Amino acid sequence: MESSFSFGVILAVLTILIIAVNALVVVAMLLSIYKNDGVGLCFTLNLAVADTLIGVAISGLVTDQLSSSAQHTQKTLCSLRMAFVTSSAAASVLTVMLIAFDRYLAIKQPLRYFQIMNGLVAGACIAGLWLVSYLIGFLPLGVSIFQQTTYHGPCSFFAVFHPRFVLTLSCAGFFPAVLLFVFFYCDMLKIASVHSQQIRKMEHAGAMAGAYRPSRPVNDFKAVRTIAVLIGSFTLSWSPFLITSIVQVACHKCCLYQVLEKYLWLLGVGNSLLNPLIYAYWQREVRQQLYHMALGVKKFFTSILLLLPARNRGPERTRESAYHIVTISHPELDG
Repeated sequence: MESSFSFGVILAVLTILIIAVNALVVVAMLLSIYKNDGVGLCFTLNLAVADTLIGVAISGLVTDQLSSSAQHTQKTLCSLRMAFVTSSAAASVLTVMLIAFDRYLAIKQPLRYFQIMNGLVAGACIAGLWLVSYLIGFLPLGVSIFQQTTYHGPCSFFAVFHPRFVLTLSCAGFFPAVLLFVFFYCDMLKIASVHSQQIRKMEHAGAMAGAYRPSRPVNDFKAVRTIAVLIGSFTLSWSPFLITSIVQVACHKCCLYQVLEKYLWLLGVGNSLLNPLIYAYWQREVRQQLYHMALGVKKFFTSILLLLPARNRGPERTRESAYHIVTISHPELDG
């Protein structure tokens, strides 16, 4: 009981962080899309939405772990909760794949990229992604071999889903996705290196003497770097859980459920906290928008703090406070 409560506390903290950080990135991306109207930003927004939904989905598990009546949770309700968690996690993983493909396409076909990846295609990709994600998440509810024959609370992933489901996901989805990620990464790195070498040769020949050096190779390497960090984060977060689940299927006498549910599953879910942190640090649009949001919040609270004592001041001091607020918002008027 004490172990379940401790796990519930850890899960609660992780849930709050996942929802709060991803919600912040969602707001930043909406503002960025409103200003720039970029298709690639829509995929980043979708990733933040999927990770936010993971936090919302596991919030129900927090109440089960912290409540003394956790063992009385119905199997149907637990199955629905875990189906929503799995669907959101699948949407997050598929969105990472979509972002990798989008960056690969932008580097591979730079002249035709905006013709291929327009708003209609991006919307269709996102809609299809969510459809596939929910089909994956709710698959065990319709296939009996993916369900546990007996149910003993509290509610957890392997309390309702059999490890065969994870084995199927690993062989049909995870490992092919990792191979596809590696292909994208290697080909993008090769293309970026070729672009960089071509620029150097042109500069050396004097064809670009006195001209501004284009940022294309730098942008290519930045895209490759971001994809590499996302791939590494995704692989390191989910591979221990999936590989250990395969071992559990192969070794019937092994009892790895406690390790899977208390530690490795939590590590996989933690990827939803890493994704927004990666984009907040590596992607310039997200970083700049978060900076502007922080400045806006700072100006707002500064204005409130300066106006609050105005009731106890004379007219002259009130005018000084008002002038100070104006100079905060418009520094060019100062002096």
